[in-house]
Amino acid sequence: GRAGSHVAERRKRMKRFTLAFVLIGLIVSLSYARIATNDALAAGQTQANTTKTNAKQTDSRVRTVPFESKLVGKTLPYDVVLPVDYDRPAARNTRYPVLYLLHGLFGHYDNWPTRTKLADYASQYSMIIVTPEGSDNWYTDSATVSSDKYETYVIEELIPDVQRRYRTIEAREGRAIAGLSMGGYGALKFGVKYPQQFVFVGSMSGALGAASWTEADLKGLAAIWRTLQPVYGSENSPTRAANDLSKLYRELPAASIASLPYVYVDCGTEDPLLQVNRAFVDILMSRKIPHEFRQLPGGHAWSYWDAQAQEILRIAAKRFAK
Repeated sequence: GRAGSHVAERRKRMKRFTLAFVLIGLIVSLSYARIATNDALAAGQTQANTTKTNAKQTDSRVRTVPFESKLVGKTLPYDVVLPVDYDRPAARNTRYPVLYLLHGLFGHYDNWPTRTKLADYASQYSMIIVTPEGSDNWYTDSATVSSDKYETYVIEELIPDVQRRYRTIEAREGRAIAGLSMGGYGALKFGVKYPQQFVFVGSMSGALGAASWTEADLKGLAAIWRTLQPVYGSENSPTRAANDLSKLYRELPAASIASLPYVYVDCGTEDPLLQVNRAFVDILMSRKIPHEFRQLPGGHAWSYWDAQAQEILRIAAKRFAK
């Protein structure tokens, strides 16, 4: 009765307060990530603000494809990091697995090769790495802009284009997808919606609640809402339900669990999205979905993602080898 409604209302207010706190931290972190160099890298590793030109000059394995998307109606370039032996005569008949690595909100396709030591880390593995352009569209087909088909583009245009241009293993066993923040959300969504496409999916600092966040939840956080509202539409839109990560994994038929790719999730202990990630992992545990979850020191920053990129490569290589 009345007491129950008061409890429900208090819980609702607490949820909004907690979410607002999380998102304030997120937007501050993302804004900082756009303008700052990577502190940890600056402290002793390669500078994180390496320019794209320098990356290409120092490593010919990093190449840019100016891909023209017919679905989206614009150029959506992607970078490719090739294996060390890719152009050698002895490897001309070799096919390689592919890891798709997704950028975060307010980021772009060239973030991974230029803000981390990705090419260096990849040199010890026999895999192709592709870093696509996702704009700020959450790797989702928009509810309000018919041409913004950023989910379908990855599946129907990007993957086939990579397969046409490069010597890839075209079976599921040779394909993985991972990403940071918005890209972590996208990667886990591709894993549950297209399990036949990927053997491994990974999320670093994932913004995993994106499809369920409302305008009321984001009061005072207009920068994030301006990216979410055009993608997901109204609070009860079909697009929200179809892309709500927690809902997709929670309601997945039991018979489908065995066909899922292996799931990896990590998040920094100082990251404002830690609780969101923990709640998602609780769903994986309750459904007995095979996964790995790590909570590690760090925040929502490139120093953290540079370190975790090495783990993503290591785990992907292990999954490709099975």
